[in-house]
Amino acid sequence: MIQSMTGFGRSEVHSGTKKITIQLKSLNSKKFDVYSRIPSRYSVKELYFNKILSNALTRGKVDFSLSVEGSSGEKETKINQAVVRQYIEELKVISGSELAAEIDLLKVAMTLPDVMKTKQEEVDAQELETIEQGLEEAIQKLNKYRRDEGKALEKDFKLRVENIADLLKKIEDIDSERTEEKRKRLRDAVSELKEGIDENRFEQELIYYLEKYDITEEVIRLRNHLTYFTETMGSSEANGKKLRFITQEMGREINTIGSKSNHAPMQKYVVRMKDELEKIKEQLLNVL
Repeated sequence: MIQSMTGFGRSEVHSGTKKITIQLKSLNSKKFDVYSRIPSRYSVKELYFNKILSNALTRGKVDFSLSVEGSSGEKETKINQAVVRQYIEELKVISGSELAAEIDLLKVAMTLPDVMKTKQEEVDAQELETIEQGLEEAIQKLNKYRRDEGKALEKDFKLRVENIADLLKKIEDIDSERTEEKRKRLRDAVSELKEGIDENRFEQELIYYLEKYDITEEVIRLRNHLTYFTETMGSSEANGKKLRFITQEMGREINTIGSKSNHAPMQKYVVRMKDELEKIKEQLLNVL
């Protein structure tokens, strides 16, 4: 099954008075990379969220964002009264007077370190479970998007493969014409020498020469690669890497046919096959 690495998924869940929105976007990448944008109070769970994403999405560059509305605030900030009182007492000693206006001392004390204390609001188990459910929903939507995109890619790949197969058939059709043309050209060249030749020797040398330009094996292998490519597209597993390997083999056979052809009409078909193959390779960069 062809799956694109491009995808999008979004979900909204509720925990108490909070509305939690999760959004996932993925693009093509050789490996799995995730970029998270989440509130600081959830940062302790970031690796946990990333592991869920990695197991579900396998490959791709994933942009993961989590936002919360309706929260009373991520942090609770209070005055550290004990510290303030201690500062005031020490300031009285420094001032040398018990009668120093406490309001003035308080103003000074409030500017000193550790006067404010902040308590991070913890994520309870119920809220974490709700976020996990939202994340799973977003992943399912993203994977559906990937499958839908994959169907369009598969349709294009089938068209390109059929085009290459048609061009290969045309190459086969003119191959005998090419061989006969080479035979005639060599015989004409020998005739121009106006010297007698050993016909048996000539035929042996001609066969050797023509065998060097024989493309039968390359044609058979290329046809097999085209069949294998089509079969691999229909497999149930992620197959982008295998398809890329097959296209490399297809390219090798097409290049060899081109180098052996030494025939202008055949070369034109080879160029068109290369063009179709490059379009396949370009699209395969986005296949999971």
